[in-house]
Amino acid sequence: MQSETAHKAALGKIIIISTLGGLLFGYDTGVINGALPYMSAADQLNLTPFTEGVVASSLLLGAALGAVFGGRLSDYAGRRQNILYLSILFFFATVGCTLAPNVTIMVAARFLLGIAVGGASVTVPSFLAEMAPADRRGRIVTQNELMIVSGQLAAFVINAILGTMLGEIAHVWRYMLIIAALPALLLFFGMLRQPESPRWLISRNRNDEALKVLQKIRSQEDAHKELQEIQENVQKEAHMDKASFKDLATPWIRRIVWIGIGIAIVQQITGVNSIMYYGTEILKDAGFETKAALIGNIANGAISVIATIVGIWLLGRVGRRPMLITGLIGTTTSLLLIAIVSALLAGSPALPYAVLTLTVLFLAFQQGAISPVTWLMLSEIFPQRLRGLGMGFTVLVLWLVNFTIGLLFPVLLSGIGLSATFYIFAGLGLLAITFVKVFLPETKDLSLEQLEQSFRNHYDKGTSEEQAYVVKPVTTKQ
Repeated sequence: MQSETAHKAALGKIIIISTLGGLLFGYDTGVINGALPYMSAADQLNLTPFTEGVVASSLLLGAALGAVFGGRLSDYAGRRQNILYLSILFFFATVGCTLAPNVTIMVAARFLLGIAVGGASVTVPSFLAEMAPADRRGRIVTQNELMIVSGQLAAFVINAILGTMLGEIAHVWRYMLIIAALPALLLFFGMLRQPESPRWLISRNRNDEALKVLQKIRSQEDAHKELQEIQENVQKEAHMDKASFKDLATPWIRRIVWIGIGIAIVQQITGVNSIMYYGTEILKDAGFETKAALIGNIANGAISVIATIVGIWLLGRVGRRPMLITGLIGTTTSLLLIAIVSALLAGSPALPYAVLTLTVLFLAFQQGAISPVTWLMLSEIFPQRLRGLGMGFTVLVLWLVNFTIGLLFPVLLSGIGLSATFYIFAGLGLLAITFVKVFLPETKDLSLEQLEQSFRNHYDKGTSEEQAYVVKPVTTKQ
């Protein structure tokens, strides 16, 4: 008979090992930040502003594909098995990026790396949600978000160390990239020793195996109780009609999907990933030397980790709408100030420090309010029958907007300059605030059933499309 301590230890190992997928997600999206200045040199890959954007954003295009098919593959092969496949892809794509002799090979390898990133973005949270006990599920799943920003911070720190110590070596960027192979190996060998999701096992009628897994991470009583609950849910889902494109003809369903897509776009048009991918280039453009920019960029990674911890804490205490609006006001103000000071302090030695301070302020609002709310609301607004269709649409849109910004940002920075580029993002921020205030419902303290009934009731009563965007709690009969 295992003790409660043993159960927690077993679950703890599962969390630590599986969230290495989140760490790789963060490292691989963040490492390009410091690698680009060296990679762009004439004696290396000789990148132009456009090809810089292609190299950085090719990962994001792959991630869109990986996110769409990652969930399907994990349903077919199992969560654990899919993470094993992704760890192999992480490793070989990392090696491909490291050894790339030209832009074409680099883009192809980055695209494959993106498939792994996108697959991890949907598979790891699903695996965690299905392994976690109900009362700790939210906290455990959000640990993956913390590992993502921790991976980005690790990339920024390693970039700074290597850039400072080996900056005179032209191919130092290859050392920056290859380091990601280590957590990929740890993920592979670690997952070999981890169990499969009990929910997936039950969906394949492997109930005895599922019970054994639950008994490792739950008490005997809880294991049997949860086994029964999962079996009942799986049976209900088996008789449930799956949502399809035809359902979009229904006004309330179409509205939820469009709100989800809007949330995804809002999260990206703040320009957060222009800073996470090109922070070093931004600081260089502001006036820092490459080594100083690499060191300064660590502050962006550090505030992201701190703000994410604060954001996770705030989620259970503050409404989604006010938290998101406050975050957007903060990010938009920061972007506007970057645009203004870049024009007023052009050529001044104070400019790079002012820009660094404002990017840190921007990320405090983004990672502390906008990003946590985005993923939480996307998980809340879709009723169970619509979740696959809705999340598929929204995650695809999120990655494609991310790809577009990653592709165009260095072109804008080179073509119209730092100030004008951030004026554009500030304008997009105003549009995002307007969308949230006009269209986004409050979901805090509402069950999925209450939300669904509210959406239905507005249309059943003939409420106009505009009025229907205010959702209020309703009492549903049990």
